[in-house]
Amino acid sequence: MNQAARVKRLRFSLSGQVQGVGFRPFVFRLAGRYGLGGEVFNTGRGVIIEVQGRPDSLAAFRLALREELPPLARLSGWQEESLPVRRGEDGFQILASSYGPGNAGQADEVLLTSPDVAVCEACLREALDPADRRYGYAFTNCTDCGPRYSIIANLPYDRPGTSMACFPMCPACAAEYANPADRRFHAQPNACPDCGPRLWFTEARAPGPDSRPENCAGGARAMELAARGLRQGKILAIKGLGGFHLACDATSAAAVARLRKHKERPHKPLALMAADLEQASRLARLDKRAIALLNAPERPIVLCPPLPGQGPLAPNIAPDTARLGLMLPCTPLHHLLLRTVERPLVMTSGNHGGEPIALGNREAMLRLRGLADAFLLHDRDILTRLDDSVLLPLPEFGAETAAETGDCGYIMLRRARGFVPCPIGLPDLAAPTPPAGASALALGADLKNTVCLTRGNQAFVSQHIGDLQNLATAAFQAESAAHLARLLQVRPDRLVTDSHPAFAASLYGGLSAMPEGWAELPKLTLQHHYAHAEAVLAENPDDEALREDRRALVLALDGTGYALDEDGQAALWGGELLLVDYAAAREGGKEHRRLGSLTPLDLPGGEAAIREPWRIAQALLCRLNIHNGRANRGVLPWLPRFAETAALIPQMLEKGLNSPRSSGCGRVFDAASALLGLCLEITYEGQAAIRLETAQAGASIEPPPALACPLLRGGKAAPPLVLDTRSLLRGVHEARQAGAGLPALARSFHQALANGLAELALAGAKLAGCRCVGLSGGVMQNLTLFSLLKTELRRRGLRPLAHRQLPPNDACISYGQAAWATRLSQRSG
Repeated sequence: MNQAARVKRLRFSLSGQVQGVGFRPFVFRLAGRYGLGGEVFNTGRGVIIEVQGRPDSLAAFRLALREELPPLARLSGWQEESLPVRRGEDGFQILASSYGPGNAGQADEVLLTSPDVAVCEACLREALDPADRRYGYAFTNCTDCGPRYSIIANLPYDRPGTSMACFPMCPACAAEYANPADRRFHAQPNACPDCGPRLWFTEARAPGPDSRPENCAGGARAMELAARGLRQGKILAIKGLGGFHLACDATSAAAVARLRKHKERPHKPLALMAADLEQASRLARLDKRAIALLNAPERPIVLCPPLPGQGPLAPNIAPDTARLGLMLPCTPLHHLLLRTVERPLVMTSGNHGGEPIALGNREAMLRLRGLADAFLLHDRDILTRLDDSVLLPLPEFGAETAAETGDCGYIMLRRARGFVPCPIGLPDLAAPTPPAGASALALGADLKNTVCLTRGNQAFVSQHIGDLQNLATAAFQAESAAHLARLLQVRPDRLVTDSHPAFAASLYGGLSAMPEGWAELPKLTLQHHYAHAEAVLAENPDDEALREDRRALVLALDGTGYALDEDGQAALWGGELLLVDYAAAREGGKEHRRLGSLTPLDLPGGEAAIREPWRIAQALLCRLNIHNGRANRGVLPWLPRFAETAALIPQMLEKGLNSPRSSGCGRVFDAASALLGLCLEITYEGQAAIRLETAQAGASIEPPPALACPLLRGGKAAPPLVLDTRSLLRGVHEARQAGAGLPALARSFHQALANGLAELALAGAKLAGCRCVGLSGGVMQNLTLFSLLKTELRRRGLRPLAHRQLPPNDACISYGQAAWATRLSQRSG
């Protein structure tokens, strides 16, 4: 057999995260390694590779293609076919992108866009090297790093489809871009000081000629002026990767106080940026897990315990908590600024409370003028807003590994820059595959909103959007949903919303800003806490016990959420033991049941009781006939300050005046915190619970008081199982009145609640015949309770399942809605 007869040609149609990640140069190098001819090019759905050569060389190429992917590449679809040999082909080449449809396989395949990635070491070295042409350049990047999702408008991911389209490359950059051997080959944001985005500094003023780059200090001078202002205690608005930050000197209590005053944020913790790990280690205790997360390409904010005395930091950075939110620079701009200012900086979102972060220069100068003294701006447009992601590392316990505990190593508190738009799988727990072409748009919850769009067996959860309490955030929600649909090249065929009637009514106002016809799509509704349950179970589809049992329990623990009780009456849930029964659902039976709950607590004043937790504590003492709120009946932390209102609470309870009841676990934390005098009024969500968890410091010094949270049986209008949290709170009050120490009492509260919840889950597991217990809801952000509860569940032979890719708070709701809607379409498809 002659040599020509042995030559074969193969075509690979690949989809996934394969554009903007150095994939084509990687293929070019592989083809050269194995002596193959052919071509590679981008399409609207991925990458197509055609290679020609000897069978053994093709086999080696195929193996390397799977096993040696570039660091940022991810494959979600792989199709392979044989083609006729092309005679006379000379070498391997990279072709221009093909924008035509249908070039990369089946309709259920999807091209994945890479998230924004922190600057790589090679680019950072160049930006810091006086001999390099990119020395001091704030926008240095290559195919291994830099902006992606924040600058892309359309696919395929080529420069004309990004905000870099208006920056023609100089000859030097163009040569790098065209050279397959260069790490900037087809790096779409590639630029240098001669041809790329510009940086400039301006004092706070209305947008106009004086704030334009040609009339302001630029480059290194801009960086020097920004650093000088920060050292003088000024507040600087910085245009970063996904939006604006507000920055100030983290070592200056006065500067931090000014920032807090301007943002009307008196207590909520502020995030910090350190120049490098060495500086970060002088601010906080960093274990191996925290160091790995800080250095990760996503560059999230990582919550770490501070050093004793907080080192050089101002004491008002995080007054309520024993953790500091630390991050390292993500871009060359931030690296250069931190090195110039030579001190850690507060880096908080560039917005007024409740609004989306500012995006454009003009917008920021109008919206942030009252907050910032000066601006560090650039002219590379940000097309998608992205907050910083936030992670809470889990403790390291000896040789125990994440695989052994079922943990991913951290609790995600906010998912945005660095993680979005990576897809999350949709499980096949109820049926094998969703119908072809089906796509659901899930619109999430009122608070910590995200949206989720499905395509095939993948879900795409948006970045953190925020609380839907104003038109600007509703518009941001619509903008995020439309952008996802455009990149995924899908149009949803149904909407999924929360079952809260008021939420649904406000939501459809936001839909008016979405693409035409979306508001008229068929709508499905799912109760808030069942969406939590669906989300955490869908994130654990490969758990062996879950797949065998085909059902699982979920402890959905948060503040308050609308639901219908067993008697059909509207109620406020938030401390629920729920059953999700996949087997029953597939047979047409009842898929959701509430098996247990916490004893409801009164909320005198409704929303006012959430803002003022002492009201919940006072109402509890009234119900227990311990204290009626009159100042002459004994000392309580909120008397005499709130004596006038406290005296009215017995009448409100007796007459049922604006005093709804809630089983919310978050309200239990509120009541305990108020009973201990830790938090009588809140200025941000979760403040009372954070102070209660922080109060445990030194708890090992004294023996903890004995607290109990007994399990009761429910009645006709209640679930079968009820956890008596009122008895737990009675014990907290009595122990404190008897002189128990605050740290030991706070610790004992967490342990007793964890014991009670584990007993509740065990009783529910016996009723339902299952072993898995999902943990979801905002209360699962409390690391103490989360850790204790997992331990207690395991002691009882149960398997806890936690979120692995999403926050346990309401940011996971859209994914839970989408997973449930997909299961409905699987059954009907």
